[in-house]
Amino acid sequence: MTNPTSTSTGSRAGRREWTALGVLMLPLLLVSMDVSVLYFAIPAISADLEPSGTQQLWIFDIYAFVLAGLLMTMGSLGDRIGRRKLLMIGAAAFGTASLIAAYANSAETLIAARAVLGIGGATLMPSTMALIRTMFTDPAQRAKAIGLWSGVMTAGVALGSVLSGVLVEYFWWGSVFLVNLPAMALLLVLGPVLLPESRDPAPGRFDWPSVPLSMAAVLPVVYGLKEIPSEGWHTEYVVSVTVGLLFAALFVQRQRTADSPMISPALFRGHGFTPAVVLNLVSSFGMMGSAFFTTQYLQSVLGKSALEAALWALLPAVPIGMAAPLATSLVQKGVNRAYVVTAGFAIAAAGYALLAFTGTDSMWLVLVACGVLASGIVMVVSQMTDLAMGAAPVERAGSASSLLETGAEFGGALGMAILGSIGTAIYRHEMPTSAPAPAQETLGGALAVADQLPGRAGDALVTAAREAFTSGMQGAGIAGAVLLAGAAVAASMTLRRIRVK
Repeated sequence: MTNPTSTSTGSRAGRREWTALGVLMLPLLLVSMDVSVLYFAIPAISADLEPSGTQQLWIFDIYAFVLAGLLMTMGSLGDRIGRRKLLMIGAAAFGTASLIAAYANSAETLIAARAVLGIGGATLMPSTMALIRTMFTDPAQRAKAIGLWSGVMTAGVALGSVLSGVLVEYFWWGSVFLVNLPAMALLLVLGPVLLPESRDPAPGRFDWPSVPLSMAAVLPVVYGLKEIPSEGWHTEYVVSVTVGLLFAALFVQRQRTADSPMISPALFRGHGFTPAVVLNLVSSFGMMGSAFFTTQYLQSVLGKSALEAALWALLPAVPIGMAAPLATSLVQKGVNRAYVVTAGFAIAAAGYALLAFTGTDSMWLVLVACGVLASGIVMVVSQMTDLAMGAAPVERAGSASSLLETGAEFGGALGMAILGSIGTAIYRHEMPTSAPAPAQETLGGALAVADQLPGRAGDALVTAAREAFTSGMQGAGIAGAVLLAGAAVAASMTLRRIRVK
C-alpha cells in the first residue's frame, strides 16, 4: 500500500506512473463523454423504444443525476476500501451497464442501465484524481498530470456529442454505449498491474447516514436548477432547490458532529482548499452557463443540423488543449498562481464579453468567444484542482476530489439556471406580444409554430425569435463577463499568499 503521507517534495514519478496516467485517462474520457453522448442518439432511441415524454427525459438526465448524487459517497468509500479497488469495481459496473444499455429493448431497461452507468461514473471520477494524487507526489509532476486530467475532462464533453452523431449516422444507437467496452476492459487488465493501491490507514467506520443525506442535498438542488432555465422559476423547482438546501444544512451538521464523518471538516482547514473549491465552482458556472446559449445558437439561430453544430463546436476545443499546460508552465516558472488564475478568469470574462457583440449571423464570433471562454476556464480548473489536491492529505484524496467535482456539478447547474433565466427573460421581453404563446416562451417553440404558419408570417416570426434569442445571449454575455471579472478580483485577493505543498 502506498504510504499516505504528504510531503513538500516527494519522489519523482517515472515511466510506470506516466503510463498508468494514460490508462486512467480512458475511463475519465468516457465518463465525461457519457454526459453528452445521447445528444444525437435520442431521436433514434425514441423511434425504436417509443418512450413517453417523461421516460425520454429520464433516459437523458438520470446519468448526470446519479453521478452528482453519489460523488461524495464514492470518494469517501474509495478512501476507506482502496481507490484502485473502487476503480476496478466501477469499471466493471460501467462496462456491464454499457452492454445492457446498448441492447436495451425497453425504455425502462435503458433508464436502469443509465442509472448504473451513473453509479459507475461516480466511482471512476474521484478515484482517478485520488490515484493521481497518490502516484505523483512531486508537486511539479502532479501539476502536469492534473493539467492533463482537466483537459481530458473538458474535451470529453465536447467529443461525446460528436461521437454519438457519427455512430448513429453509420451504425445504430446502441453503438454509443459499446465504445465504452474496450476502454473498460483495458482498464480492468492493466489497472491491477500499473496502478498502486492506496487508502486511508485509519478511516474509522463508514458513515452510512450521510449517504442518503448527501443525495437528498445534491439531487433536488441539481434537478431544480437544471429545470429553471427552460421551465422558469415555477414553485415546484424553487421548492426542490429549497428542500435540497435544507438537507445540505443537515448534511453539514452531520459532518461536524459525527465521530467518523463522510467528509472530514479538517479538509477545509487545508491551506487553500476552500478557495479552490469555491473558485472551481465559479469556473463551472461560467462554462455551463455559456453552453446553454451557444448550442442553441448554432442549431436554432444559424440553422445548422445537430451533427454540423457539434462538428463546428469542436473548433473551440483546439486552444483548450494548450491552456492547462500553459497555466502549469507559468506557475512552475515562478509566476504567482494568483496571477495565473486571475488571468484565466479575465480571459474567460473576455469570452463572455464577445458574446455581447453577436448578431444573428455571427458564427465565427461565437466560436471564437467559446474558445476564449473555455481556455480561460480550463486554466482556472487545472490550477484550482492542483491547489485543492495539494492541500488535501493523501489519505483523504478521494473525499477531496469528490468535493471538487460535486461543487462543479452545482456550479454548472447554477450557471445554466441564472444565465439561462436572464437570457429567457430578455427573449420573452423582446418577443412581440402578438406572437403565439409557445413562441413567446422559447426559441424552439417559435420555430415549431412558424412551421405551421403560411409564408411571410412564419418567416417574420422566425426572424423575431432569432433576434430575441440573440439579444438574450448578449444579455447573458454581459452578466457572465461581470461575474467572471468579479471572480478574477476575488482570486487575486484570496490566492496571493497561498502556496501548494
